[in-house]
Amino acid sequence: MNVDPNLTKYLIKAKISTDGVVEKPDVVGAIFGQTEGLLGDELDLRDLQKGGKIGRIEVEIDSKKGRTEGYALIPSGLDQVESSILAAALETIDRIGPCKAKVEVETLEDVRQEKRRKVIERAEQLYKKMNDTGKSVSESIITTVREGVEKAEIITYGEDRLPAGPAVKDSDSIIVVEGRSDIINLLRYGIKNTIAVQGTNIPKTVQKLSKERTVTVFLDGDRGGDLILKEMLQVAEVDFVARAPPGTEVEELTYKQIVKALRYKTPVEQYLSMRGMTEELKAVNERNNTSEKKNADGMKNLPQKKEERREHKQPERTAKPEIEVKVAEEEPQEIVEEEEDDGSVKFNDPRSIQRRLRSLTEEKITEIYDEEGKTLGSYPVAEAVEKIESATGAHSIITGGVISQRLVDISYKSGIKNIYGVKIGNITKKPQELRVVAWDHTS
Repeated sequence: MNVDPNLTKYLIKAKISTDGVVEKPDVVGAIFGQTEGLLGDELDLRDLQKGGKIGRIEVEIDSKKGRTEGYALIPSGLDQVESSILAAALETIDRIGPCKAKVEVETLEDVRQEKRRKVIERAEQLYKKMNDTGKSVSESIITTVREGVEKAEIITYGEDRLPAGPAVKDSDSIIVVEGRSDIINLLRYGIKNTIAVQGTNIPKTVQKLSKERTVTVFLDGDRGGDLILKEMLQVAEVDFVARAPPGTEVEELTYKQIVKALRYKTPVEQYLSMRGMTEELKAVNERNNTSEKKNADGMKNLPQKKEERREHKQPERTAKPEIEVKVAEEEPQEIVEEEEDDGSVKFNDPRSIQRRLRSLTEEKITEIYDEEGKTLGSYPVAEAVEKIESATGAHSIITGGVISQRLVDISYKSGIKNIYGVKIGNITKKPQELRVVAWDHTS
């Protein structure tokens, strides 16, 4: 039912019932005719309508089975009291046309209040829409700028032009991930020593880097992560394994998840053992033994002068938080060439240790000593680890090869207190009771 748009304040809604069939003009005529003179000149409906105080009367009725029912709507611009009087006057109507009638006012509605309610509802909708739009625009700007900066930081590295973080050029340790999206997510949280393999076929660039740097493989928590690790173990050297939670990918992780995964990274041998990957573990151990032999072959001559040692000394890799490896704090004294090397060692004399170390490095020999410094046995570097287990009364070791994790583990089990060598390999754990000392020189 339409309402006159000139309505200003109130709307009178009256229910109409008649005993016979009537039409709309009959209802309008009854309203004007039967209220005429009832309320005086000031509230005469015709005068009020002419003066714009009352709007156009709308009637909506329906006739069924000899009866007529419906509603009459009267827009009022009068005040609250006058509108109430006018509404009450409508209920005095008892005939419409030729029929008996009953008129009952159902509501006297404050149109302004309804308008206010609609204004509030619409205002809430507009405000919410404005906030949602503003928030999405703001987030979109932030995301766009952040992604622009992150993508600008990504470099292409090596002959394979792999996506990588800017710190991969100079960092002693690198994090190997699967794809470019993983690198973008790690860059978002400030981790820049990353490089992507771009699939399960490990590029030569990553293979080469793995021989020069400490490598952590950061795997997705799905089968694809397992495949990448197996391929890496076949063609490259892996030191640690970090894993995303099951069913998630590195590119999806939050800052907290990334930090947790990298903080609890696992040495590769331990990871393979825990996962029951016996074939891969065997291959890693064989590769480590081969690496020890090659490193021993490459250390035939130690520098004689302090200046040469400082010039050729390689920067030490940053020790892992859980490792405590001692490096000799005092530089060994220069070797006095006139002193004869009779094979005995005085462990309280750095010169004596260095003389013997130089000789053993040239010969690629590992020697075992008792507490007094007497030799209990001399063995090739590659065979020494097996021989240590059967040595009786062993107290110290001087090795002409690399001090490896395997050598540390066997020595500790055999009750050895000191290990001296030229270079420390990839040691991830060391008992506090065992002293490990190395003069890290390269020829």
